[in-house]
Amino acid sequence: MTVEDIPEVMRLERETFPLDAWSEGMMRGELADQPRTRHYLVAVADGEIVAYAGLAAAGDQADVQTIAVRAERRRTGIGRALLSELIEEAVRRGAECVFLEVRADNPPAQAMYERFGFERIGVRRRYYDDGTDAYTMMKKLR
Repeated sequence: MTVEDIPEVMRLERETFPLDAWSEGMMRGELADQPRTRHYLVAVADGEIVAYAGLAAAGDQADVQTIAVRAERRRTGIGRALLSELIEEAVRRGAECVFLEVRADNPPAQAMYERFGFERIGVRRRYYDDGTDAYTMMKKLR
């Protein structure tokens, strides 16, 4: 992902996360830390961005910052491909584990993470702006 992708990414961000979308400033801040501590990807189909994902990595820990897939492209393997790439990047950067938060009301995403070996390790009460809890999940890499 580059700064040039931000307008299209922000449209997808607001469509995917209408109640708690990141601001453009937050996204620019994430990209400003590439490649030092961040790794952001976009998936393009038919000339448009249909998905994006981001990783924060420092020391022996990595965190999946976000994964978003356009609604009509979900369950086609794009999210799995992006998550695979984020995990591979975490390994390249020497991380021993990867963490993430997932909405408690999003069983499809939880199932995908579990298929990748993530385990639920906690709950963040009222984590999202609409009051929904988040499950904290972790995958050991070593």
